[in-house]
Amino acid sequence: MRELTEAQWQTQIEELGETAGYYEPLGKDHAALFVDEGPVLLVTFELKQHCLARQDNQLPKAVQITEGAGWSSLTLIAEHQSWFRTPELYAYFDRLVDDAFFEDFDRVVFYGAGSCGYAAASYSVAAPGATVIAVQPQATLTPSLAGWDDRFPASKRVDFTSRYGFAPDMMDGVGRGFIIYDPMERIDAMHAALFARPDITLLPARNCGPHTDMILNDIGLLDEILERACAGEFSPNDFWTLFRARRDLPRYLRGLAGRLRDTQRSYLEALLCRNVVNRRGGPRFRSRLNQLTEQLAEDGITLPEPMEHS
Repeated sequence: MRELTEAQWQTQIEELGETAGYYEPLGKDHAALFVDEGPVLLVTFELKQHCLARQDNQLPKAVQITEGAGWSSLTLIAEHQSWFRTPELYAYFDRLVDDAFFEDFDRVVFYGAGSCGYAAASYSVAAPGATVIAVQPQATLTPSLAGWDDRFPASKRVDFTSRYGFAPDMMDGVGRGFIIYDPMERIDAMHAALFARPDITLLPARNCGPHTDMILNDIGLLDEILERACAGEFSPNDFWTLFRARRDLPRYLRGLAGRLRDTQRSYLEALLCRNVVNRRGGPRFRSRLNQLTEQLAEDGITLPEPMEHS
């Protein structure tokens, strides 16, 4: 598929809204795209730059997931990382509530990752009983509550104390909530802990690193999660079963090997490299395995014989 320029992409999105629902600017930095196709609604929050960067399809995630499934989608699009904290967005969701918009659907699913995950959690309060899936969301960036998160210096200009503010509180009325995060990423894990509530399930995706959503997307897990959630069929057991596919993803394996190398856990790194070589091959892993085997031998350590599976 030919990659669109930003202007072409914008025209495509506006035309899609005109023919299938609506496209509505919300201030100068945000917009809403609604595609009306059926009784299930997937609501996603996305950065325009992420849509433009997709190589397979530059449509918003919600449109991709619902297209052809007979489901509707609502995409909130941001020009930059704003955490969707503007009066125009507050007013927009207020209007949806006043119009009983979400009540027209049999099932509503909210999704976002990172700052978009924060927004998905926060605005889900507008649709009681909805399912929320958020990957590595921030709970808040208010200094008095999350001063330990210093990753976003620009967020100091963002107000997290007014309406739709503290994301965990905004999820009190959800039907089911799922927070996916890497527990090895300390700050993400601290945010996830703030979401721990009776109707919210924490799903630790260990060793996925700071871009967990990219790992989930690369192994096809993210689309599968959203499709099952829209069908009303997603469960934690589904996540753990589907998450096993990471074992065949080069990006994940390289990241895990790098983390073991950085923490100087040579024995475990060698076992990982051998496992990858035996299952998938790979000259880089083979070269590193040879290097590690020699280093361990100098210390009098040999790897155990691999177990045979019948």
